[in-house]
Amino acid sequence: MQIRQEKAERHTLAVIVDNEPGILARIAGLFTARGYNIASLTVSEITEDKSVSRITIVTSASPPVLEQIVAQLDRLVPVHKVTDLTAAGAHVERELALVKVAGTGDHRIEALRLADVYRARVVDATTSSFVFEVTGGSEKIDKFIELMREVGLIEVARTGIVAISRGKEAA
Repeated sequence: MQIRQEKAERHTLAVIVDNEPGILARIAGLFTARGYNIASLTVSEITEDKSVSRITIVTSASPPVLEQIVAQLDRLVPVHKVTDLTAAGAHVERELALVKVAGTGDHRIEALRLADVYRARVVDATTSSFVFEVTGGSEKIDKFIELMREVGLIEVARTGIVAISRGKEAA
């Protein structure tokens, strides 16, 4: 008997929840208890009265495991809705990173040239370093960071992925 193992696929989930203490810990605990990995997690209040939040989770799972994840998230009491943006179709994903780079002379000039190519903004500058703000897809940010390693990368801070479906439908 041969067991067929399905390949894990990357999925972006939008989870609409009541904004109450402990909900993020409960969701993270659900993933931890079952051995699921979270690649990215972002949370933000989405209503004027701050009573509802949107949690964006990026995870990799096989289709049956992803079904389990969605079903288990849906069963949590403060969860209003879970949307698999990847399965739902076209959506937009973005991430922001702050990238600190040291450099003088030619390295400084090269860092500024690369930042221009990647449309990164200088948000802080000293005579020996820059902090760049770069936004876009994760691949773009990964590549920018990789290039900055060659000219004096010091530190990186990333927000995690935010995503929204295209068109007039809401998650």
